[in-house]
Amino acid sequence: MKQFDYVIVGAGSAGCVLAHRLSEDPKTTVLLLEAGKRDGHILVRMPLLTGLLWNNPAFNWGYESEPEPHLNGRKINIPRGKLLGGSSSINAMIYARGHPRDYDQWRQMGAAGWDYASVLPYFKRAETNWRGETKFHGGSGPLQVTRMDVRRPIVLNAFREAGKAAGYDLTDDPNGADPEGFGDADFTVGNGRRSSTARAYLHPAMSRPNLKVETHALASKILFEGTRAIGIEYRQDGRTERVQANREVILSGGAINSPHLLMLSGVGPAEHLREHGIEVVLDSPGVGQNLEDHISAGLEYSCKGPVTLDAELRFDRLAVAAFKWLFAGDGTFAYFPFGGSAYIRTRPELDRPDIQFLIRNASAKSRVWFPGIRSRVGDAVACRLTQLHPESVGSVTLRSASPEDKPRIIHNYFAAENDLRSMREGIKAARKVFEQKPLADLLESEKEPGPNVRSDDEIDAYIRETATTIFHPVATCRMGPDPRSVVDSELRVKGIGSLRVVDASIMPHVSGSNTNAPTIMIAEKAADMIRGQPPLPPVEV
Repeated sequence: MKQFDYVIVGAGSAGCVLAHRLSEDPKTTVLLLEAGKRDGHILVRMPLLTGLLWNNPAFNWGYESEPEPHLNGRKINIPRGKLLGGSSSINAMIYARGHPRDYDQWRQMGAAGWDYASVLPYFKRAETNWRGETKFHGGSGPLQVTRMDVRRPIVLNAFREAGKAAGYDLTDDPNGADPEGFGDADFTVGNGRRSSTARAYLHPAMSRPNLKVETHALASKILFEGTRAIGIEYRQDGRTERVQANREVILSGGAINSPHLLMLSGVGPAEHLREHGIEVVLDSPGVGQNLEDHISAGLEYSCKGPVTLDAELRFDRLAVAAFKWLFAGDGTFAYFPFGGSAYIRTRPELDRPDIQFLIRNASAKSRVWFPGIRSRVGDAVACRLTQLHPESVGSVTLRSASPEDKPRIIHNYFAAENDLRSMREGIKAARKVFEQKPLADLLESEKEPGPNVRSDDEIDAYIRETATTIFHPVATCRMGPDPRSVVDSELRVKGIGSLRVVDASIMPHVSGSNTNAPTIMIAEKAADMIRGQPPLPPVEV
């Protein structure tokens, strides 16, 4: 077997960060395995057309949930990136950390060293923020973080003012001391192009002779000597390969793939593994359990006039914009339609926001159009609202003992009554905002849910029929001190030597935000742990 100091499985939001940081030492050899392809396709770089990646099997694992019992038995599509950069190469590029109390809650759940003051330095180390170096932001990290100059900001300006009129605060920094309030979202975009972890971290490191990257390499098994991980078996181009890890094997496949590989390798709930004929290396009942995710529903309003991005989607205008983006990194293609954001509490007694609004400067059904050939959808503004702190949990389990068979995934959305209550009140709160001037003056009518959906029962029925994931699965290899947690505070798999999990699956509880930025932070902090370096000094806030 070929030998490396570290073998990392998964070149996603965390794996690319680890490959960069661990290979900074020229005496350390690193192998990064990725089941997908490289990330050179133009769609991956172009912000405007991001939505075309979400259901494209060329870039996506194509996961689907089992029938969800509280969503009228619907199966939910679960886009996960299958290429260098993982989901950071196909996501909506929103850079959001969540509330400081999210990380203090992790510490209270037993994750020592993961409180907000301790993780803030790693958020800062990761980014070059458009604000520059501040108490809350970094000015020299690999990840480019910017605020988009969206094409027709009149709707977004009106949204902020309407939020204020509805009684909410305004915020200039949703990633600062307190994200609560209405403002503008930050994005992982630099010079008009997506700043994925592949582009920000991996590509600058790929010329190092001590880092090897293998694509189209599907990990099939962790290799063990007793209860110590010693390497990885993977399949590539029809061949089975084995590599040895002299120091550690690191799983960075995400909240679906990391527990899946653990169970395929004999680490997981013993009875479940035996059902599939898998020899048990370690009975770890929490592997694949505790799945948390953010569920989202939408509202949409037609507008009275040309105040959104729709006019820019005319074919001839887009053709000109494509050249502008290609040569100058500017124009319509450099931006994603979401621009405005808000974090609100639906009940005053809550200690932090439970709902996030994201405002889309175009209809969710927007498309390229041209007079006489294809009609335009028309000007509309859409709002996605996300329930941030779910109590419902699901699971990832084996479908079979074959690595090629996708796992069974069930989120169990709305199993907890409070989750549905929060979404219902979120829709009511969003409607209140859209009724306020100056936003109301731009609107013509409510298209979704529509004026006939008013009572609690009608709103609940609309949510159950239309709600879907906003792509933030976490916690299936949960960090903590209790018997059902999978990794300790150093992200070492409990009961197994030389094996760590470093990705969103280790979160004790989902952060109240999009999860890409927290996942990058996790990998930055884990890199210091793996290298034996002291943690960055906490930033007291």
